[in-house]
Amino acid sequence: MSRYTKYSDLISNPPNLVVVDKPREIKINLISCMCDNEHRWTIKKNEDGDYRIHTHGYAYSNWQIPHRKDDIEWIADDGDWEHVFRMINEGTSKIESIKYR
Repeated sequence: MSRYTKYSDLISNPPNLVVVDKPREIKINLISCMCDNEHRWTIKKNEDGDYRIHTHGYAYSNWQIPHRKDDIEWIADDGDWEHVFRMINEGTSKIESIKYR
């Protein structure tokens, strides 16, 4: 018996995620492999202009990403968003959508 899930759909049809330049804030909507739970992360520039990941009350380790949080932040500082998104998607959630300003 096959059951549709948002997570499986994101694996077979990943969204085209594009970020232009270095925005001050990015909202990342994630879908978990566990029951399609939805979460939101924010990647935001601090007062020094460096990016910081905010998981809004959840432990970063919940996503089981095989990369340290600060390593992803440094890649974001370089503006390599494709690499950032690929690293995040290696965990137990997939990126559904983004928006930025």
